[in-house]
Amino acid sequence: MWCGDCRRTKRFLDQHGVQYTWIDIEQNPAAASTMAQLNGGRQSIPTLVFTDGSVLVEPDNRELAQKLGLG
Repeated sequence: MWCGDCRRTKRFLDQHGVQYTWIDIEQNPAAASTMAQLNGGRQSIPTLVFTDGSVLVEPDNRELAQKLGLG
């Protein structure tokens, strides 16, 4: 909840009706480990994993819109 980029990303996804599963890595150590593996050992948040297997790390709204075909 303290992460400004995470709050912005959630707001963007909600505003565009994008379905997602939110996983709080502070509450889920296994997810924190997976996220670090995806990021070369770094705990960079938010890390978004898409159904096509692609990953965006700390994306801005422009990157999200492009990935989701909203722009």
